[in-house]
Amino acid sequence: MPNDPSSGPPRVVALAYDGLCTFEYGVAVELFALPRPEMGPDWYRFATAAVEPGDLKGLGGVRVVGDGGLELLDGASVIVAPGWRGLDAPVPALLLDALRAAHARGARLMSICSGVFVLAATGLLDGRRATTHWRYADALRQRHPEIQVQPDVLYVDEGDLLTSAGSAAGIDLGLHLIRRDFGPEAANAVARRLVVPPHRDGGQAQFVQRPVPVAHEASRLGPVLDSMRADLAGTHTIKALASATGMSERTFLRRFEAATGDTPARWLLAERLNRARDLLETSSAGIEQVAEAVGLGAAALRHHFRRQFSTTPGAYRARFART
Repeated sequence: MPNDPSSGPPRVVALAYDGLCTFEYGVAVELFALPRPEMGPDWYRFATAAVEPGDLKGLGGVRVVGDGGLELLDGASVIVAPGWRGLDAPVPALLLDALRAAHARGARLMSICSGVFVLAATGLLDGRRATTHWRYADALRQRHPEIQVQPDVLYVDEGDLLTSAGSAAGIDLGLHLIRRDFGPEAANAVARRLVVPPHRDGGQAQFVQRPVPVAHEASRLGPVLDSMRADLAGTHTIKALASATGMSERTFLRRFEAATGDTPARWLLAERLNRARDLLETSSAGIEQVAEAVGLGAAALRHHFRRQFSTTPGAYRARFART
C-alpha cells in the first residue's frame, strides 16, 4: 500500500467546483466511493472537497454539495481533479496552494481529461510526463512547455502524479490505481462490476481508426484474439493467424490494426507483459518461470519491462506483490 498521510485506509478526495464536469466526477465516485464490503475494511474512504463555497452546479443541471472545503485535502492519500471548467479559466490560488501542500505531504494527485490543467497550474508537472484528451494536448503543450506531453496514450503514471486522457480513460487510470493499491484481483472485481475491460495499458492509443469492427469481422477476429490470450507462450505467426480468420495476410494485418490500434506483434507483447505483471503480483514463480509462461525469455522480459515500465521484473514484484 502507498504511504497514507493519514491513518486508516487511503482517503480519496475528489474536487468539486461550479461548472463541474459531471461524468469525470462520476467516474471518481463510481471507482472510489461506491461501498464495496467484499473488499474489506481497508478499502478507500471517499470525500468531496468543494473548491468554492455554496451550492455547486455541474453540467446537466446537477448540483453538488461538498463534504467540506479544501481542508479535506489535508488528510488525502489521493486527490482527483475532474475535467476543469475551461482551459482559460484560472485555477484559484487557494486550490493550488492546497494541492502543493498535499503533494508535499505524500498525497498522489490524479487528473481526468482537462483536469490536467489544474495539476499543471501547480507547477508540479514541470519536467514530468503527462497526458490529456487529444483535443487539449496542443493547448497543454503551448501553455505549459515544461511538461512532457504524451498526446496519444490513455494515461500516464508518474508515481505521485497520474494523468488520464478523455473522460472514459479516467476509468482505466482509476482501475490502474486500484491495481497498484490492492492488486489485480481487486481491480478485476471492480471492472466486472463496471462491465468494462479489467485492464487497458496506459500506453494504448487514445483512439483507433475503427474501434468497433463490423459484425462479420468481429466474428472472425474475436476468436483469434481469444486464442492468442489463452496461449501467450505459443508461437503465433501472421500466416497462421490470417489462415484462422480466412483472410489473406495483408487483409488480416490491415483489419487487425484497424480494430485494435496495434499490430499483432505489439498487441501480443502488451498482453504478455500484462500477464507477467499479474504473475509477479500474485504468484511465487521465479522470473524465468514467469517469462516462460508468457512466451518471453528472461532477458527479453527484463528488457521490455525496463522499456515499458521503467523498472525490472524483480523491482516490480518487490513493490506490488500481494503478501
